Amino acid sequence: MARRSRQLLPGYSYHVTVRCNNREFRLTRWECRQVLLYAIKKVQDKYRFKLYGLCVMSNHVHYLIEPQKAQDLPKIMHGLNWYTAMCFNRMLNRTGHFWEKRYHSTGFANSETRRALNTLRYIHANPKAAQMQAGFFYDFSNYGIHDRPGDDGITQWHPAFLSLGNTLDECAAKYRKFCQKYRPQPKPETKNHWGSKLLAGLTAKKGKSKPTSPGQMALPWNQWEPPTGEVVEVAKKFVLANCYDPQFAMKMFLPPE
Repeated sequence: MARRSRQLLPGYSYHVTVRCNNREFRLTRWECRQVLLYAIKKVQDKYRFKLYGLCVMSNHVHYLIEPQKAQDLPKIMHGLNWYTAMCFNRMLNRTGHFWEKRYHSTGFANSETRRALNTLRYIHANPKAAQMQAGFFYDFSNYGIHDRPGDDGITQWHPAFLSLGNTLDECAAKYRKFCQKYRPQPKPETKNHWGSKLLAGLTAKKGKSKPTSPGQMALPWNQWEPPTGEVVEVAKKFVLANCYDPQFAMKMFLPPE
């Protein structure tokens, strides 16, 4: 069955969600999160898209993106997912698909202020909804520059956020209050599907390993490996601009004693 084509329009923002394959918690490693931020920066340099919202969770990522050209969205996501999959598979010593199927996206006109603010708040509330923390500040989301205006090197403010007041401080105060009113819905519990109990009791049969085809062979790592210093600098700027306590967060970037 053919995939439905995406409706991509100029002047639209797109809420994009991408998950780890099998919903595995592959994004918990500090090094992986730094590489993801670096990848965003490199793809952004190439396609000049605006990134209004970002939240990196343990097994999925939320983006709010406005492409410079509407048709660039698939190129942006391909660049991000392809590059990070190559890096993460090497870093985690694994093979196969890293990201789960096709990314999900929904778009809306930038003039839809209420929808834009609701989407931003939903993205920023993900750690709170997952009961990872009580507040909205989170090292790997860009809520921080909305509460405490600054520059994280990767993300920008959506026109809807800038419409909240005449100054950045006024916009921040109103957005903070808007977020405080949010009551996230609890995540639904995982349900057992038909056959799950039966399958849980079965063990996989051991067979002969199949030879690796040329299309599955590992590519030279030096083609994908990012420069360590640059990765750290990109991550440091983002985290320190968005975290709750920059002095505490800075300790994560200090070399081990």
